[in-house]
Amino acid sequence: MGRAALNLVELFLRQVEARPDAAAIITPQGRVVSYRELAKASAARAQVYQRAGIGAGDIVLIARGVSVELYETLLAVFRLGAVAMFPEPAAGLKGLRLAVQAAQPKAVATAGIGHVLRLLFPELRRLKSLGEPGAESVDREILAHLAGDAPALITFTSGSTGRPKGIVRTSDFLVLQHTLLENLRRTKPGDVDLISLPVFILSNLAAGAASVIPAGKLTRPAKLDGALLRKQIVDHRVNRIVAPPAVCARIADGAEPMAQLEAVFTGGGPVFPNLLHAIRRAAPKAAVHAVYGSTEAEPIAHLELGDISKADWDAMASGAGLLAGKPVPEIAVDIRDQEVFVAGEHVNRGYLDPADDKSTKSMRDGKLWHRTGDAARVDDQGRIWLLGRREAASGELFPFAIETAALSWPGVRQAALLAQGSRGTLAISGEGLDQADLKVRAGKLGAIDVVVMREVPMDKRHNSKADYTRLKKLLA
Repeated sequence: MGRAALNLVELFLRQVEARPDAAAIITPQGRVVSYRELAKASAARAQVYQRAGIGAGDIVLIARGVSVELYETLLAVFRLGAVAMFPEPAAGLKGLRLAVQAAQPKAVATAGIGHVLRLLFPELRRLKSLGEPGAESVDREILAHLAGDAPALITFTSGSTGRPKGIVRTSDFLVLQHTLLENLRRTKPGDVDLISLPVFILSNLAAGAASVIPAGKLTRPAKLDGALLRKQIVDHRVNRIVAPPAVCARIADGAEPMAQLEAVFTGGGPVFPNLLHAIRRAAPKAAVHAVYGSTEAEPIAHLELGDISKADWDAMASGAGLLAGKPVPEIAVDIRDQEVFVAGEHVNRGYLDPADDKSTKSMRDGKLWHRTGDAARVDDQGRIWLLGRREAASGELFPFAIETAALSWPGVRQAALLAQGSRGTLAISGEGLDQADLKVRAGKLGAIDVVVMREVPMDKRHNSKADYTRLKKLLA
């Protein structure tokens, strides 16, 4: 069994040694936690967990919100060589129970209402509850040295069936994913990032940067207070943003130009042209990056706003699809029947339940390929143009192709296409919309009826993708 030269905890501890008093995490309340403080707190938790019987290979369910305590817990679990497990928040209590049944964790680290929920369900009640550290001192450094192929993290994705699929990441895999994302982000010690994608805080801790946790409920990104987020950006001298499209939209909405922003990284959902334009207005000096990937393969492709030509903007407005950029060098992309398949070292090798691999994994040319479910095409420059979920397409009607075009129309704020048979229904929300004009514009893209709604339903997780199931019910 091989072992990574350095795992993420060791990379973090190097930063602790190099810059102990630098800010590691800044809370929504403005509390600044240094690298030294975070290292000490995570070591204390590791000692408590070790005394509770947690060791290498044990699975620990972590059920707490994005906070300093979350990262203390995660680092403590990694220090012990144990496996951190996170349920899919959008899957709700049912998803949590199914995830526990699938992964069989030994213990749970939670707080507040999590303790109440644990007592309500037998799957959770049987788990050992890990306590909080007290005032006792840590008498030794706790750091397990594991093989690089040892499991480190289990997360779940709801998938198209709604049943949680477990994804296991090894220590090596986490470091590789961190490295590839850093090839795009190029984090420097001293960077201050507003981050609402929690995994990137872990990456920042390995890179020596400070992470500002956005104020508000991150599970409801569309409800965040944009003015409050912008205040955090100013108060903490944030120079970069790492957030899904819905959070970037809240920050950019009505914002005065924020000249101190050097970079914005967004992904985890489609990054449509209207959002890119809004970010550019809000952060005129920033390099704006859209990263395409999936839970099983991150990153797949990358696009920088400055590389989009006028011809590209015109093509997106004409129904050519959503430009996602060139694949990263470390991944192989194959388009089969207009669907994206990917292979590479940072592509998930299989799910926790091998039965889930049947519909998404295949061997070809000696490589293991993952089926993403995304429809796309590749242009003569090797760039990916996303067309939407393959199962949501019908004939020549592809959701993203129509939605991307519609979002370029005057006053349109949201757009979602339901394609059934040879016709499609385009649901639109916005301000000052002219039904007759919309009908003419849609007619140029295909056999499409237009319905104006007050609000187009969006996915619960990132609020960045249309919820086609709910939309279908609303329009029935």
